Amino acid sequence: MGELPGLPDNKYFSLAKKYLPKGASGLLNFGVKGGAKGRRALHRGSAVHEPSGKHRDAKTLVIHPASTTHRQMSEADQLQAGVRPDMVRISVGIETLDDILWDIDQALHEAAKS
Repeated sequence: MGELPGLPDNKYFSLAKKYLPKGASGLLNFGVKGGAKGRRALHRGSAVHEPSGKHRDAKTLVIHPASTTHRQMSEADQLQAGVRPDMVRISVGIETLDDILWDIDQALHEAAKS
């Protein structure tokens, strides 16, 4: 499920230690096939994670930056900042890895149907 630079066997481990001395983040950004429609289907398909939540919570947070954290920006400014309409941001919480991966997997399958 992507690169894990905090693990010693990862090819980016030495860079992560240099640039992230306190550790890597549990924050993932990715686009969903199908654009905004696919992204909405992903949120509907998530059984465990809320599409937005309490930002001071320890649970996994799944958000759509274009309509939440960057909503005050114009679409052109969002694109210039790297915030695409299909982008989803996941901040990994304290749930078990199996639960997080299961939920993301089934939500992506739901999004693929749209």
